[in-house]
Amino acid sequence: MNHADHLVHALRRALGDRWIIHRHEMQLDIESRCAATLYAPPRRAVDWIELLGCLEAAFNSHGIARATPLPLACGRDTDFTISAIQAADPYLKDNQPIMLREGFLAQPVVRFTGDRTPSGQLADGFLTSFVNIAQVSRIRNITDHATHLDSWIGILGAIGLHARHLRITGQTQVWQRGPVNGITLHIEHAGMEISDIVLLWNATNPDHLVTDIGSGLERLRWARHRCDWLMNVHGRRSSLAPNTLDAVRTAALVIGQGVRPGPRGRGGTIRRLLTNVSPSVSELGVSRATRSACEYWSTFVPPALPWPAIATQIDNEIAH
Repeated sequence: MNHADHLVHALRRALGDRWIIHRHEMQLDIESRCAATLYAPPRRAVDWIELLGCLEAAFNSHGIARATPLPLACGRDTDFTISAIQAADPYLKDNQPIMLREGFLAQPVVRFTGDRTPSGQLADGFLTSFVNIAQVSRIRNITDHATHLDSWIGILGAIGLHARHLRITGQTQVWQRGPVNGITLHIEHAGMEISDIVLLWNATNPDHLVTDIGSGLERLRWARHRCDWLMNVHGRRSSLAPNTLDAVRTAALVIGQGVRPGPRGRGGTIRRLLTNVSPSVSELGVSRATRSACEYWSTFVPPALPWPAIATQIDNEIAH
């Protein structure tokens, strides 16, 4: 039996008769037997700290402890950390018996691959920096992977995203990227994609198995509240130019972790990003937006600089 067949068999055992599992050739489609058609968002909104605390408590209840985030510049193949799964690089890519981090991570990441509208603005649901809510765990077998999916369904329920509104889909066809093989499933909540779960293994050593569950804190809160995306992320400053808000938010994270804007490398990336700041905004400065962003990021990683110093670097950069 290959990994794909093992996975389907393990999912049937782990999820039981509470779920309907359809498999047609390589396509997998899973939904609750108690599937509901309408989702009514909770009346009470939760802030970032409360949502993070609920997630941590739910992971703990399943025996999954929180790990400290990776450094923002830990990626060996990328300028910035783009995903918590990079914590498994030594284990998956190098076939070494070590992980950089393991467990539940609330990992700040920087990505420039988000979907954009025809006008060049980031599409709803996408940012150049966000908090990757992830579980990265070594597993003994594919049964463990299916069990982690069942746990993740329970964790989503703990923050108000209940099983009756979930749908899990994907191709059971194995993909390969360099030394790593994988099978990816996508999780939707009431029609909105909120998460992936990926079974990963070393191509030459299939016993080196890892479960990678990934989402974004900002996306989970958006799915829970079903509010305007920009209001969800930026709050009362959401009426400003979206690309400006996103650029300042990402620059605050990166500069706060010790990267100065410059002509090349990581600094050059931030310099180019800050060209997105609207000229009308740059004349007035971005100190308030920077302070708000710094307060957000400090929930996850301590900044190397106080927020006024970060704001000064951003203001000086956009003034040029």
